[in-house]
Amino acid sequence: MYDVIVVGAGHAGCEAANIAAKLGSKVLMVTMNMETIAKMSCNPAMGGVAKGQIIRELDSLGGLSGIVSDYSMMQFRMLNKSKGPAMWSPRSQNDRTLFALKWRELLEKNFNVDFTQDAVNQIIVENNTVVGVETTTGNKHFAKSVILTSGTFMNGVIHIGRKQMNGGRMGDRASYGITEQLVSLGFENGRMKTGTPPRVDGRSIDYSVMEEQPGDENPQCFSFRKPTRIKEQHSCHVTYTNEEVHDTLRESFEDSPLFNGTIQGAGPRYCPSIEDKINRFAERDRHQIFVEPEGWNTYETYINGFSTSLPQEIQYKALRKVKGFKNAKIFRPGYAIEYDYFYPTQLKTNLETKGIYNLFFAGQINGTTGYEEAACQGLMAGINAHRNINNKDSFVLRRSDAYIGVLIDDLVNKGTDEPYRMFTSRAEYRILLRQDNADLRLMPKAFELGTISAEEYERVEGKRSKITELGKKISKKTVTPKDINPVLKENKTAEIPQNYLVDKILARPQIHYNHLLEVPVLKEWLSQYDPEVLEQVEILTKYQGYIKNEEDNVQKLLKLENYKLETSFDYNSLKSLSMEARDKLSRIKPENIGQATRISGVSPADVSVLLVHFGR
Repeated sequence: MYDVIVVGAGHAGCEAANIAAKLGSKVLMVTMNMETIAKMSCNPAMGGVAKGQIIRELDSLGGLSGIVSDYSMMQFRMLNKSKGPAMWSPRSQNDRTLFALKWRELLEKNFNVDFTQDAVNQIIVENNTVVGVETTTGNKHFAKSVILTSGTFMNGVIHIGRKQMNGGRMGDRASYGITEQLVSLGFENGRMKTGTPPRVDGRSIDYSVMEEQPGDENPQCFSFRKPTRIKEQHSCHVTYTNEEVHDTLRESFEDSPLFNGTIQGAGPRYCPSIEDKINRFAERDRHQIFVEPEGWNTYETYINGFSTSLPQEIQYKALRKVKGFKNAKIFRPGYAIEYDYFYPTQLKTNLETKGIYNLFFAGQINGTTGYEEAACQGLMAGINAHRNINNKDSFVLRRSDAYIGVLIDDLVNKGTDEPYRMFTSRAEYRILLRQDNADLRLMPKAFELGTISAEEYERVEGKRSKITELGKKISKKTVTPKDINPVLKENKTAEIPQNYLVDKILARPQIHYNHLLEVPVLKEWLSQYDPEVLEQVEILTKYQGYIKNEEDNVQKLLKLENYKLETSFDYNSLKSLSMEARDKLSRIKPENIGQATRISGVSPADVSVLLVHFGR
């Protein structure tokens, strides 16, 4: 008898197994192939816009994605540095092989995790409660809780032109039986599609005609808990399609499963295939292509921006007309994959299903796309599966706590009819939810949960006290015109006629903490602080007004979330609610009025009715 069974060993499954085992649960991970644990099925990269924030949040909560990403990193870039700090997003290019090997190594070092190579085709349910799983080989494994993280494998179909084959990923077989059983138990499902580009032999690419895209001069890392900075970086490259490429691809549109009706599932709007881009944006004469290495010790190269499900011969023909790919050799063709998912509105906020007790869904089974989105769901499901079986309250992150909270809240309240990916625009409190302060926001919660060590907690609290200390210092210390004016003049901002407080200087958009370090009298005491502390103080100084406004808005939201709702309440009895509100509230069963306000179709008038009924 296990405490938790995790079905699947992708990003969601790995985080779920690790965190549940870390908390003390005895975990069984069931995977169809032990050699593909944590395999990066698509781009060998982690982070990016909003996704980098999620990785930092995962690390702060005790997850391993940040540590593994740092270990396998080939390049680091902080995206959107030209914008405000709420938009800064760390991204890494990773060695695909090292990433998977490190994940497996860390999981195997946790003796609370057992493994079995098998395929689950049934869950075992008794009295509306999951009690285990059954595999295709006839084995039965029993547990107090089960987490399904099946990715793209449930009834997966691979498309290349008019060719179709069953599979959850090229080279791996699909999984059957779970969808049909869950539907028979009353769950509603849909169909989604995603795709991947061809992998090209780097020896056949002419990089000299492309734009080089090097990593940051001073690369950072993802993990706050175990920071490991990369010493050597591998450049990526940028090239572009052209009209000749587009015309070649158009010739075979009738063979595209996207256009001939073969694929029924919704695809990712924000990561479309090359044929979809050409069709939707016909006015554009070129599209950007990122040429990204797959590892330190391989020439295999990922052609980001050229996802396709067209016939292989057309992929060859079109790709060779892209600048730099005249002599390209394809290692693996691009393909589309169609798979089953379940509507996430059938989940509670702790990712437990509403229909079956102690059954959790995490990752692409919930309609998301992306490693980071999957990983954070896995972590939250793992935490809550452990807490459920130990009769502890669920751990739920609010929208004001983390991007992870935004993602889960969106899924369970709004659902999704296309592959869901995270963006900074989805977070209304993004000034509070920055990548730089994930440790300050979440590590106290993690320490309370038991997912980080006392040493890690003490370190972050030491950082917090340094930030407070420095913030007070700069609000009291002054600098003379003689000392600061040369720096102000150089950075094209107004010089000062008299002594000025340091925080007023730092509040200027043209001035950053590194400029203050150029002033000898300031460097003397500022240099004793770590760059992380200096950066935090600068952000807090520059954006204090915006931060205060968002904190006030959070307090208003929390008041609504304090009004609890009975999940068994009959909303049809409240005739003053609109028909749509009654329908949505009955199906989603929100846990509080704050959650109810975020359900599409529930109007402000409906919220007023709820407030009156449940006692304002």
